[in-house]
Amino acid sequence: MNKTIVYSIIESPGHPDFSSLYREFGWKQIRIDSMRKAISQLRRQPPDVVVAEFFYGYGNNYAGINISNLDVFLHSLLKYAPQAKIIVMVEKAERPYVARLADLFALAAILVQPVSEGQMRDTLDKLAT
Repeated sequence: MNKTIVYSIIESPGHPDFSSLYREFGWKQIRIDSMRKAISQLRRQPPDVVVAEFFYGYGNNYAGINISNLDVFLHSLLKYAPQAKIIVMVEKAERPYVARLADLFALAAILVQPVSEGQMRDTLDKLAT
């Protein structure tokens, strides 16, 4: 059986390190530090699970077209790994904006920062079953 591949897209210092938890599940983690690199990686090794932070696109950051930092990646994910489960971590103040993203993409879980190892373990348990 192939190992579950989890993309851990780390764009800020606030992204918790769940490497030991992924190993505990027997999953292969691919750490990526930008959305551009994550999109490029999709062609080489599509993920089964994606863990990424949500950053709302205030003002001109995303040209008014996209909701967040995740939109372009998630559109690409639909093409290369439509079965992938998406776990989004978000700051409490930005939590209301994730609903707009969830209207466009199937999100497996939305976790409010700070995310504890226990919260992530419970979330991964649900995905693994």
